[in-house]
Amino acid sequence: MKLVSVSDDRSARIWEVQAEKGVSCNDVQDRDNHFAGSVLFGHSARIWDCCIFDSLIITAGEDCTCRVWDHDGRELKEIKEHIGRGVWRCLYDPRSSLLVTAGFDSAVKVHQLYAYKGLEETIASEDFSDKHEVFALSLPNLSGNVQLMDSKSEYVRCLHFSREDSLYVATNNGYLYHASLINNKTVRWTELARISEEAPIICMNLLSKRSKSSDGFEDWVAIGDGKGRMTIVLVVGIDSSPKVDFILTWPAERERHLLGTYWCKSLENRFIFTADPGGRLKLWKLRNNLTSDSLIGRASYDMFLIAEYASCFGMRIMCVDASFDEELLVCGDIRGNLLLFSLPRDLLCSTSIAAGVKASPVNYFKGAHGVSSVNSVSISVLSSDQVGIRSTGADGCICYLQHDRDLLNLEFIGMKQVKELSAIQSVFTSDRSDDSSVGDYAVGFASANFIIWNLSSGTKVLQITCGGWRRPHSHYLGDLPEMMNCFSFVKDDVIYVHRHWVPTNDRRIYPQNLHLQFHGREIHSLCFISGHSLCSSDENQALVSDPSWVATGCEDGTVRLTRYEPGLENWLSSQHLGEQVGGSAVRAICSVSKMHIFMPDIPTEVDRQNGTLEDRDPFILISVGAKRVVTAWKQIINMSNKREGTISSEMDKKNENDFKGSSTSTMSSFSFQWLSSDMPLNHTSHLKRQNAKEVTETAESTSTNTSDTISTKLLSSNYMTMESNLCPEDNLENDWRYLDVTAFLVKEAGSRISVCFVVIACSDATVTLRALLLPCRLWFDVASLAPISSPVLALQHVVIPKLLPSKGNIQSGSFYLAITGSTDGTIAIWDLTECIENFMRQVSGLQMENLMELQKRPRTGRGSQGGRRWRSIDHHKAKKKPEHCILRVKTCTDSVSTGKSDSGNEIESIASETSLSGTSVADIPFQADTQQASFVSGRRKDDLLPEISVLAAVQVLDNIHQSGINCLHVSDIKDLSLSDSRFSFYVVSGGDDQAISCLRFELQVNPMDENSQNMTAVNHCTTLPLAKNNSKDHFLVQKHQMQVFYLDKITSAHSSAVKGVWTDGIWVFSVGLDQRVRCWNLSNGRLTEFAHLIISVPEPEALDVKTCGRDHYQIAVAGRGMQMIEFSGI
Repeated sequence: MKLVSVSDDRSARIWEVQAEKGVSCNDVQDRDNHFAGSVLFGHSARIWDCCIFDSLIITAGEDCTCRVWDHDGRELKEIKEHIGRGVWRCLYDPRSSLLVTAGFDSAVKVHQLYAYKGLEETIASEDFSDKHEVFALSLPNLSGNVQLMDSKSEYVRCLHFSREDSLYVATNNGYLYHASLINNKTVRWTELARISEEAPIICMNLLSKRSKSSDGFEDWVAIGDGKGRMTIVLVVGIDSSPKVDFILTWPAERERHLLGTYWCKSLENRFIFTADPGGRLKLWKLRNNLTSDSLIGRASYDMFLIAEYASCFGMRIMCVDASFDEELLVCGDIRGNLLLFSLPRDLLCSTSIAAGVKASPVNYFKGAHGVSSVNSVSISVLSSDQVGIRSTGADGCICYLQHDRDLLNLEFIGMKQVKELSAIQSVFTSDRSDDSSVGDYAVGFASANFIIWNLSSGTKVLQITCGGWRRPHSHYLGDLPEMMNCFSFVKDDVIYVHRHWVPTNDRRIYPQNLHLQFHGREIHSLCFISGHSLCSSDENQALVSDPSWVATGCEDGTVRLTRYEPGLENWLSSQHLGEQVGGSAVRAICSVSKMHIFMPDIPTEVDRQNGTLEDRDPFILISVGAKRVVTAWKQIINMSNKREGTISSEMDKKNENDFKGSSTSTMSSFSFQWLSSDMPLNHTSHLKRQNAKEVTETAESTSTNTSDTISTKLLSSNYMTMESNLCPEDNLENDWRYLDVTAFLVKEAGSRISVCFVVIACSDATVTLRALLLPCRLWFDVASLAPISSPVLALQHVVIPKLLPSKGNIQSGSFYLAITGSTDGTIAIWDLTECIENFMRQVSGLQMENLMELQKRPRTGRGSQGGRRWRSIDHHKAKKKPEHCILRVKTCTDSVSTGKSDSGNEIESIASETSLSGTSVADIPFQADTQQASFVSGRRKDDLLPEISVLAAVQVLDNIHQSGINCLHVSDIKDLSLSDSRFSFYVVSGGDDQAISCLRFELQVNPMDENSQNMTAVNHCTTLPLAKNNSKDHFLVQKHQMQVFYLDKITSAHSSAVKGVWTDGIWVFSVGLDQRVRCWNLSNGRLTEFAHLIISVPEPEALDVKTCGRDHYQIAVAGRGMQMIEFSGI
């Protein structure tokens, strides 16, 4: 009997135990059980599980791999499809040859190792497929001749599949061959033509068409040689008997300048493109082409140049796609840029012969794939006026863009980073819609391996070691790539063809998921996403039947949107939205749905329930995390339930796994797409911290009643002396991270510009108020909140309406407050009102037509973000200095402060961050790149810190907790009195001291001060000096009285640290590291425990609650997993 053992030493060992009937265990222990086999060593981390059979050993480890071995210690197969912290369990059934794996990512995956019984007797290779064929081909002229190669030897330059049994081969000697692959691994070679005797073949492309006859075909083969000549060969035939119908040759480029040739399926065989090294693309038209579907006869055909397209980057074009209906041409070059050209229908349909039209790009996108080559582009129709563009590149990313035909803009709307591939050649979309596991497939390379990856199920379809993408290669996929795939490559003068072609019949596709895939690491934050009519109108209804969506952020940097259906025991589906820059951990996430209206002059009647005007602006999701990365996501709603080949449907299908065949129509109609990402420049946080400390000291030592804002411009004299002290801190910047975030939307009535204000707490003890200008995607630093004494761990905001009771409760504005909880147990209140109002006044003067997007795409951290290479390319390519475009504002006192300083310091174009302040500057300088025709904000090279206002807290509440405050939550605003405009809200907090504290704030608006405030426009923020408070229970906010009531404090609410709290003023929910969710009733100002529940989520870190009706709630808890709890207080 054989046993296998696995251990933390990353190895598996085989032991032979000799046991006889009737022999006791003590007798067996006295015998020497010898080691029977070699050590199975291949895992890079500890091994968790194993199973052994007659000739197979299977191990699963923490490196997220499951490996199959034979008893001699040889590794037969590696399966790596789980993510996160590892594969926990593996199970194999030899009768069905099915392997089941389960991992930390909650996924249960099924793999088929072999299709027949008797696997143990027949297994002998790395491939377990019953229909896998491997061909080893040699060129006809080299068959049987084994000799060393010299300068005259023939070798393969290009390969191209036309069908699963048809392969075209072009050589350096100018020959074009056709190889027919027979089922019994035999090959029939056909020499079609010798294209060139003087120069080698450089490039080849193929357009295959099926004739009306099921067995007939016609293949249009385009070949370019080193002399710059293009040749089109029409190959026709029936079954596997090809013959040449006609050959057409013409000079297309200068010698050694023809590098690429491309067909477009939408243009069929009437048009072909050629590319040269300088970024020029020529469009050729085949004249007198027959329009019938029959095979073309032997007639005289000529090729004419009808258009020439020139890239503004001067880089070689690598791929093209054209749309006849949309009159659009999209190109991708070798440096990651995308270009859009106009392709007029009149030009294509014209019968007159004219000189080639020279065209320039109508728009472009610089660095869509960083500095990596674009490998493929495709066009799809989104709507009547919008076109979707999908591109793949050598950076391992799939980019999605949107082009508006009316505005002629090009907008980046999303990106999928396939970590399993270092270079993606193309994306294949299957036409099969009867199986949810069939969708999009990424085809590319990872090091020396060719890989086909199922984007819908997150599984590896095929992996073949070939030596990398630089070798001549070709692939061909059928309707089901899991069963129909071909790949060929060249190695040592031998053409290897791997073909796996199985009739579909009723066979199931493997691998497949039995349980949806989720995060593979710890979840740090989550929030509910409000959908359509989530709350029930019937207060007596126990639970609403509408589904819930939960957004989660994880340690691995991913953001997911998960759907929950009430009454089900499992999550319904989980969709991968994207990742932070470089996969940095997501520490906090928040949703922004309510739009607050800014009314500088005219009060407006509003709904008393929401306090805001009705607004249809998009829903925003904000995520922050390590490396000081903040990312914004925009909600998209697709009302169509059809599986169309559009950008929206493609992005919805990515990594979307439905549990037990659930319908995807509802999930695909609700999703998010990437909107913008931002990272501050170096030294920024350190300088803010130094300046904030000086501001705090100044505020504490000043006894005057001045209300002027302290700006960092006052500290500019000390800036140069501080610069030398920044160097030691620079090494610590990679360790700084954002700890928490809260955000709200503000929009001026009647304006097209809305602003998402984001308050972010950083680990370097700074809190910053930032603004995302929409739809321009401009990031601004608005204000810096001077830290008290410790870093802030928890953030919340409150927006209270300003009402005029004397005028029928007309809203005249809003109070914007931020509430922070620190590591020293203090809670601070910050007044952001005047900073936000000043910012909105300044923004209202910007002209939308002069603003364009600054940051175009999220950075991936894999060398594809461009960065220094982008600027170096601009530096070498720009012939002229950039011109400055001045954008005027409506007023002279409120303006944007950016650009060139008074001392004439040089401006550097960095499109990642812009600053806005309340200083008086008459103009807004922006830097316009004449080569790109896009606007980027100016930034001084010697100003590492933008000029922003620094605020001091209006009140600090000490000793709320004995140690750090881990979580805060603020209830909704309630009107206490309609006559005197009194508002109240509750604040609950939980800390490391295991306590829960509850406070109530009341704000009474003084109507006597409102008229004077509305008549005065102040260009700075108003705050009171920082005051330590031990016993006071009231303070002023904008000259209005704010009272604080200390309601209750439960000193031992949990037996461990409290990690999440929530309240609506009636109920309080909390979760701690003791894995308990506790419900507290807040009545008569006291917290009374109502119920508690032990949860199955280890190390919970976050909690959020959704109100489903009166006393009915859904509670989501996240940590090392996620759990949903339904609560009813009735």
